[in-house]
Amino acid sequence: MRELPAAARGYIGCAVLAAALGAAPASRLGAGAPWSSALALAALYTLCEQLHRCPLAGGRIPYGAGSAAAPGTLVAGWASPVLLAGVFLLPPPLAALAAVPGALTGPAKERSAGARRLWHAAEAALACCAAALVFRALGHHPLSAPQFPVLLLPAAAAAATFCAVLVALDGGVLVAAERHPLRTAWRGALSRSLGPHLVHGLAGLMMAVLWRSSYGPTAALLVLLPMCLSCWVFAQYHRERTAHQATVRALVQAVDIKDRYTRGHSERVGRASVMIARELGMAEDRVEVLRFAGILHDVGKLGVPTRLLRKDGPLTPQERRAIELHPEYGHEIVRGIGFLGEARAAILHHHERLDGRGYPYGLMGHQIPECARVVAVADAFDAMTSTRSYRRARPVPAAVAELRKCAGAQFDPRMVRALAASLDRYGWHPDLVTAADAEPGAVREGPGAVGRQPEAVTPQGAGAAEGGVGAVPGAGAAPGAGAAPGGATAQGSGEPGAGGRRPVRRSEPRPEEAGRKGPR
Repeated sequence: MRELPAAARGYIGCAVLAAALGAAPASRLGAGAPWSSALALAALYTLCEQLHRCPLAGGRIPYGAGSAAAPGTLVAGWASPVLLAGVFLLPPPLAALAAVPGALTGPAKERSAGARRLWHAAEAALACCAAALVFRALGHHPLSAPQFPVLLLPAAAAAATFCAVLVALDGGVLVAAERHPLRTAWRGALSRSLGPHLVHGLAGLMMAVLWRSSYGPTAALLVLLPMCLSCWVFAQYHRERTAHQATVRALVQAVDIKDRYTRGHSERVGRASVMIARELGMAEDRVEVLRFAGILHDVGKLGVPTRLLRKDGPLTPQERRAIELHPEYGHEIVRGIGFLGEARAAILHHHERLDGRGYPYGLMGHQIPECARVVAVADAFDAMTSTRSYRRARPVPAAVAELRKCAGAQFDPRMVRALAASLDRYGWHPDLVTAADAEPGAVREGPGAVGRQPEAVTPQGAGAAEGGVGAVPGAGAAPGAGAAPGGATAQGSGEPGAGGRRPVRRSEPRPEEAGRKGPR
């Protein structure tokens, strides 16, 4: 647990202490307590957690009540009916204890695996204890088939309590361990997870009634068959999602092969887009769409001749117009991929400017889709902070200052503020993939380095944003200034130490002036 923040360690410690206090009264129950049922349910839940593959689907099972879910997308685990059957059958302390062995021995991510297992055991024990208390407070009828309709309301209240406790605890750990904003840590989690937990509560009640019937615990196991079916449905969803991600990866790899000097840029733009979206409090489904939009924003380069993307000299006006068609090419490439949704609009419009001087259509202000305004800021930020073969990365504070300077004219100030706030909270940790690693002929420090044409240089000589002049994408160059791939001014070949030649820097318009006369 040493790698966890102090707040997370304290939060998990408090949860473990609360779970221990909830289970402690079990020691005073005596021999008359249903210990055999508690042991059987604990063993059954442990067995369910140890199953690595769904018997029907052949795919991995979503483990635990939210343990494997993304933030804000709590999902009921397929073995939750076993825990809820324990809630209905056992006293609260024993219901809490029945959840502990399975959570402690179940799968967990390698990073902080011990802390994760301890956390899952504590939250499951607390949820079971609270749900059992609610069930006993509302239900005073025996668990039998004739009483089943009367037990539905207490069982639903217990299942809702089980869900609410898990949602509350998971939101708290997101704030403590991952420093999520308070206003977004719990947003939408209860509404998305309540339905599955209510269904699993009904299945758990059926298990409990059969457990107490003349057919015995063996008949109760039959209730798990519908859970296997639901597991199969979830597995199909995850397979479809995996296929979507494979599609996106294939397109990104194709772009990286064609334009290897910006390798890794797409993934980082996707990451920055997610940071902005989460800071704005967008729903998780929109966050995922924006991640796809950021990753695929340059997929239109597949339609641009490779000789233009790798050209060392200045571009002619005709060549520049061909480069500026890449958003439209990208939109045509992905228009038939339905799961991308509004990401297609971001791909088409991420080079538009608020003042109307962008391309391809010269949209202004809120005519530009919100997702495109997000990706535009993420694109410019990563290009300024990425290491290229010809220069080192620009510092994050300098890049943020440049974005703020261009906010209102080129970028949406709201998106810039969101990125700055997210960077203050989480920092920026780009992948260690640079242009120097992407091509054998790239410039490297030291004697004997081979030079390669840089994409852009800011008026101050610092690294500029990819796809634009003056550290910002989407700004058109003035007529007569040869533009490098992506709309940047072309440089003379070579760097200091590269064959004795120095780069020739051309004067460029400032970000607020760029693009006034450039072609659209």
